[in-house]
Amino acid sequence: MEPIVNKVAQSGLLTIDLESFFDQSKRSQLDIKEWLFMGLMLKEKEFRESVKLHDWQQYKDCLVSVFCSSDAIVPTWAYMLIANKLSGISKSVFFGTPEDMEVMLFVKSVNDLNIEEYKDQRVVIKGCSKHPVPVNAYVQLTEKLTPVVKSIMYGEPCSTVPIYKRP
Repeated sequence: MEPIVNKVAQSGLLTIDLESFFDQSKRSQLDIKEWLFMGLMLKEKEFRESVKLHDWQQYKDCLVSVFCSSDAIVPTWAYMLIANKLSGISKSVFFGTPEDMEVMLFVKSVNDLNIEEYKDQRVVIKGCSKHPVPVNAYVQLTEKLTPVVKSIMYGEPCSTVPIYKRP
């Protein structure tokens, strides 16, 4: 009987698991709708008072998404004021919904990736994960890798979908 050979392990494929890019930090969100008059209009004096009285320590070391869930027109300075209050308390502040924040976090991780280690390699971008990975992360990673790799595949090493092969 011949020994069992793991052809996947011998294939030379490099696997990138975007789930490993997931920042494990605690997340929090701040919807400023409640700080607006009737949830629709920002009155500067009242808004500043709400900011002043808010418990900012609850965001200690959190990734914070700041947004307004109503259709109000909120001036840019209001978000800047909140970012200023969170500076030095939160881990990082993002303008947008929690979903927007996740996309921004993954884009930052992909942008920070050193692609030199993938130069002339065959790469599989893993498809399954426990944490939701935004589609945008797959798109950004593919765009970044395409100029340097031999090939890009999607899925699991034992069952991949070809995405790109250098001519």
